[in-house]
Amino acid sequence: MSFFNYLWNEIIGFFGVNQFIEILQKQDYSLLLTYDGIVALILPIIPLLLFLEVFLGFIYKKPQTKVYKVIFLIYLFNRVLGRFIAIGMVALCIGALQPFAIIKTSMTWYWFIYGYIIWEFAHFIYHFLAHKVRLFWCLHATHHSPEEMNLSVSHAHFFLEAPYADFIRTSICILMGLDPIMLFTIMFIDGTYGAFIHVGENLIKDARFGFLNKIMLTPSHHRVHHARNPLYLDTNYCNLLNIWDRIFGTYQEENPDLDIDYGITRPINSGNFIHVYFGEIIHLTRDVINAPGILNKLRYVFYPPGWSHESGYQTAKMIRESYLEEEDASF
Repeated sequence: MSFFNYLWNEIIGFFGVNQFIEILQKQDYSLLLTYDGIVALILPIIPLLLFLEVFLGFIYKKPQTKVYKVIFLIYLFNRVLGRFIAIGMVALCIGALQPFAIIKTSMTWYWFIYGYIIWEFAHFIYHFLAHKVRLFWCLHATHHSPEEMNLSVSHAHFFLEAPYADFIRTSICILMGLDPIMLFTIMFIDGTYGAFIHVGENLIKDARFGFLNKIMLTPSHHRVHHARNPLYLDTNYCNLLNIWDRIFGTYQEENPDLDIDYGITRPINSGNFIHVYFGEIIHLTRDVINAPGILNKLRYVFYPPGWSHESGYQTAKMIRESYLEEEDASF
């Protein structure tokens, strides 16, 4: 394959138009009414919105070039790694765990509602652990490092985060009886919406979406999740349905009077690829090496980010609780 053919395939792959082009070549437009046809129409939406967002950033003189530069490098790095490392975690979990499912479901509307609620629970567990266990935070912190919010942030991931997330989410869903076809359908819906909720202020200023803000997770909620304001730390782990955040007490609405400060609490050069991609792993390695005793070394790995064997440390939970206590005392 020539370089230009490779580049062309990468471009149309990024924009998600492969399937749409195939349908156009077949000239059988009835295929657009099938599941594959609907997927072909939906896939290009997020990439096109991303480019619109970039364009509007220059129009509004808020280009966010530092964020786009680093995330572009992350995207390229992950694409190169992906040519050598392919971990089919979803297929492995389905094959290994489906015989142990507690119930059996099918593609009906009522089982689909059940399936989506279970999927959101599985996503909540993966996401909660990614913030509460430092080893998993090392896989997730890359996603939280950008200090601006825009659709490109959905591409900011450490390459091992996807297998970790797929293992947790797929294992729970399959054991709870989700049919694999239903699971893949939910994953497509949730993946598309999960990318959309990273939409930035350049494209949608007020992302609370009116009454929908009360019954689902909107981009406004996810902006809160990506914030390092004390009020917002470690909240809104769900993706579409807010049921599990409400049940477990991690639900937080955006305060329109509080400017969102994006990024992680540890000082970082968010314009440096190494700092963004490997920074947390480097810091964890240093802490483990310098920690006295095997128990402290293990605590650094499995305790929440911010924990230290020395006094005076602050985890995200401690920072938020202290902030809320001060707010209560001021009234």
